[in-house]
Amino acid sequence: MTTPPFPKRAVVTGGMPYGEKTLHFAHVYGYSVHADIYTRFLRDRLGKENVIFVSGTDCYGAGPEVKFEALKAEGYTGTIKDFIAGNHELQKEEFIKCSITHNLYAASALEPAGSVHQALSEELFNQWYEHGYLRIEEVLQFYDEATGTILNGRQVEGRCPIAGCKSEKAYADECGLGHQYSPAELIAPKSVTNGNTPGLRAVKNWYFDLERFSDDLKARQIDLKESGLSRKFLQSNVDDFLKDPEIYVKIENIDGFRDLCKSLPDHHLDYNEKTKSATLIFKILKEREMACDVLRQHGIRFRTGTTLVPFRLTGNVKWGIPAPQKDGIDDNTFWVWPESLWAPISFTKTYLELNNMGSDWEKWWFDEDARVYQFIGEDNIYFYAVAGIALFMALNEISGRDKLFNLPLIVPNRHSLYMGKKASSSSAEKPPTASEFLNYYTEEQLRMHFAHMALQSNSGNFYPKALMADKSGFDVTLAEGNILTNVYNRLIRSCFYTLQKYFDGKLPAVAVSEDAVQQANTMIHDYEWAMYRFEFSKVIDLLDVFLRDANKTWSANIKQAEALDKESKFDEGALIRAQQLVDSFHLVKVAATLLHPIAINGTERVAEYLGLGEKLWHWEDIRTPLNELIDKHHTFKFLEPRVDFFLKHPSQLG
Repeated sequence: MTTPPFPKRAVVTGGMPYGEKTLHFAHVYGYSVHADIYTRFLRDRLGKENVIFVSGTDCYGAGPEVKFEALKAEGYTGTIKDFIAGNHELQKEEFIKCSITHNLYAASALEPAGSVHQALSEELFNQWYEHGYLRIEEVLQFYDEATGTILNGRQVEGRCPIAGCKSEKAYADECGLGHQYSPAELIAPKSVTNGNTPGLRAVKNWYFDLERFSDDLKARQIDLKESGLSRKFLQSNVDDFLKDPEIYVKIENIDGFRDLCKSLPDHHLDYNEKTKSATLIFKILKEREMACDVLRQHGIRFRTGTTLVPFRLTGNVKWGIPAPQKDGIDDNTFWVWPESLWAPISFTKTYLELNNMGSDWEKWWFDEDARVYQFIGEDNIYFYAVAGIALFMALNEISGRDKLFNLPLIVPNRHSLYMGKKASSSSAEKPPTASEFLNYYTEEQLRMHFAHMALQSNSGNFYPKALMADKSGFDVTLAEGNILTNVYNRLIRSCFYTLQKYFDGKLPAVAVSEDAVQQANTMIHDYEWAMYRFEFSKVIDLLDVFLRDANKTWSANIKQAEALDKESKFDEGALIRAQQLVDSFHLVKVAATLLHPIAINGTERVAEYLGLGEKLWHWEDIRTPLNELIDKHHTFKFLEPRVDFFLKHPSQLG
C-alpha cells in the first residue's frame, strides 16, 4: 500500500478574524476546527516538534477605525490599540475554550508579533519595489466632504459592479467575494459613518503587478488539479479570476455597436441575439481599460468580468502599518489585506524567537521538505489563492532558484450556515459563539459533527436541536458523536470487561489474526489518504464503518464462544474468546490513534486505560499490535462497571 508524501515539517495557519470583532461559531467551526484537526494529526504523524500552528487577530484597516469611532461616540475612552487588544484577548479565550491549539495566536498590531510583522512588511515591500514589481497608480478614491477624509475599505458600502456577483456586501474597492474594482465603479456607494454619498478624489497608491503572474498562476492550477490536493470549488473560483479581461454590454443596435468596436483595442466580440448582449474579450487588462473609457465617452452602460487587476498594497487608512517612503509618496499605510497575507510568516518568526529558535524560521518556509497549509473560508479565496500566491511567486523570482518560498497550500471551506442563514457577526441577528454550544453538546460531539459536514464541497447547515423551539425528533448534531458514545464505547468496554473477567486483566499471548491486521492496515491506508486530501467527512465515514464492523465481528465470535461454553467445550470457547480479544484490542488501539486529532478527551482516556500514554499517538507504532508493545507483566487500568470513555453532555442524560 502506498503512503501519501507528507512533509517532514509543517506550518498550519487559519484565516485571521478581524480586530474589531469577537468570534462567532463559524470562525471556530467553519474552518479553525478543521485546521486544528489537521494540526493534531500532523503532530501525531510527524512529531509535535515538527508542526507549528499559528494564526492571530487581523488588527489593522478601516473596519477597526469605523467601529472604534462609533465606540468613542458612545463614550469609550481607550485607544484604538486598547480596543483591538480587548478583542484579541476575547478571541484567544474563545479558541482556548474550544480546544483550538495554536502554538501562537498573535496579533498583527500587538507585541510580541507587532514589531516583527512591521519589519517584515517593510522588508517585503522594499524587495518588490527594488525589483520592479510595484507601480504607482493614481485612482479615484472616495472622499467625505463633511469630514475631509479619504474613505477606504469598509468605510463605504454599495453593490458590487462585477457582472453576476452574488456578494451580500461590497465595499470601497472589493466585495465580500474578493472581486476587485475601481471605487468609481461601485454601485450606489454610501459612507457607513454618516450615510452620505461620498465624492471621489484622485489618490496615489502602490500597486502590485498581478497580471504579470497570469501564466504562472495558470500553470499552478494545472499542477494542483493533477495533485488532487485542491478542492474543486477552489479551482473553479481561481479559474474565474484567471479569465481574460471581459466587458459585458446590453445593446439593441448590433451593427452600430460593431462600428464603435472598430475604435476599440484588439478584442474578440461574442454576440447573443436572444439576449441582445455582447461580450468583448481582450488579451490584456490595459486594453480593456481603454475600451471602458471609449464606452463611457459614448454613454454606453457596461459591466466588467473578473480578471487579474493590479493588487493594491497601500491605502490611506490611518490605522495601519506605515509603508516605506518611495518616489515622493510618504503618507501611505499598508492596505490590511496584503499585510495579512504574510502575517503567518511574522507569527512563525515570532513563535520561534519566543522559543529561542529565531534563526530557524526559514527551514519552515523555504525547505523542500516543509509545507505550509492555509485553512480559510471561501470568501477569501482571491486574496489567499490568487494575490497572495502571486506575491510569493514574485519573491521566488527575486531570489532566483537557490531559496524559494513554499507556496501555501490553500484549504478553503464553504460557508457554515446557522439555522439556514450565513453566520456573520455583521448580521442583524448575531449567531452564538462557539463556546455557547458547549452548554448543550460536548466538545467531541461538535468536532465530529463539523468534521463530517463536508464543507470541502458544499455549504453546511447547522441545526442544533438543543437550541430550537421544537426539540422533538432526533438531533442530527449527535449523529457523528454517537459513533463514539455508542459504537466505540461498546467495543472498548467489551474488551476491558472480558479481559478482566476471563483473563485476570492480562492480554492473552495470542498473535493478532491476519484478518484483523488486514482490516486495520486498510483503515490506516484509507485514513491517511483522506487526511492527506483534507477529506474530513470521509475520515468520519471510514471510522464509522470500521468500528461498526469491529463490533459486528466481536458479537458474532463472542456468541460462538458462549455457545461452546454451554456445550462444556470450554477450551474451544476460550481460544475463540482470546483470539477475538487480542484482535479487538488491536482495532481499539488503531481507532484511538486515528480518532485522537478529532476526539481528544475520550482517546486520551483510552490511552490511560491501555497504559500506553503518549506512546499511543506515535505513528511509527500504529500497525504494531498491542501485545507487541507491552510485556507479559503489563497491567491495564481496571475499568469499573458502567464507565464510558466518550461522554455525552450532562443535558443529554435522562
